Amino acid sequence: MTEASLPAPDLDLRLIRYFIAVAEHGQFSRAAATLHIGQPSLSRQIRGLEHQLGVRLFERTPRGTLLSEAGEAFLPKAKALLRAADEAAAVARATKAPGRLTIGYAGGLVVTPATLELRRLHPEAEVRTVYLGWCRPAEALLDHQVDAVVARRPFPEHGLRVTHLYDEPRAVVVRRDHRLAARPFVTIEDIADEPLPWVPGTDPACTAFWRLEPRPDGRPAPAGPAMNALDDTWEFVAAGDAVAVTFLSHGHTVRPDLTLVPLRGVEPSHVALATRADDEPLVSEFRRCAVTHLTPRG
Repeated sequence: MTEASLPAPDLDLRLIRYFIAVAEHGQFSRAAATLHIGQPSLSRQIRGLEHQLGVRLFERTPRGTLLSEAGEAFLPKAKALLRAADEAAAVARATKAPGRLTIGYAGGLVVTPATLELRRLHPEAEVRTVYLGWCRPAEALLDHQVDAVVARRPFPEHGLRVTHLYDEPRAVVVRRDHRLAARPFVTIEDIADEPLPWVPGTDPACTAFWRLEPRPDGRPAPAGPAMNALDDTWEFVAAGDAVAVTFLSHGHTVRPDLTLVPLRGVEPSHVALATRADDEPLVSEFRRCAVTHLTPRG
């Protein structure tokens, strides 16, 4: 059997995503952080893909990780393959039966009053809710994973219809024995030298908003540890590795060993409803329910 007649490898789209991430970042460490996986695991996955293809895709050099000749040839085809797969999935999701609505929501936000009202008005409809975690609202909507998202701005809004719901003041989370814990409020100047955590792969505007960047003097916030989940944040703060900026609303609490201190002199958090621009009737009905029934807690 000649090489040309060998069967095509059954490529795993997950490995294709990993390959593209390494190619774009030029470093396994940065790609691993963006993908939320360990660097050793990422290296093993790429080696497995290279073994499957029978070629070396990357060359490690003192300047970083560079694409090999085979990798350069494979990259545009890999991106096209991934785009085709994403488009096929989006088309499939877009053909869902009428009368179904999936509502995504971000951490610390309650959508129950609006979903209950929508179910009351449309008992025949199938209304589901999905916790999005760190997932980007725009991507979840445009990929048809959800039909509506309640989240905090800022996030990319191109191609979306965004409706402001309400504002939340912001606060700083510190240990109960922190020097600022007993203060009635703090300002940016009070935490100027405090490290703040960050989320790999988050939209830059969102990262800047929650890290209070740029500071009045133009400096970035001191870099704290990277977090992959909200519980990571509380652990970092409790260990004394960072302080964190969060929202402040009635009933919002963190761990017993931490406390919230109101943050003065900064823009509040803006809670909004986002949908695709081409609203369906049930989406429009949910928007009316959200505007009427979703308010700050307390």
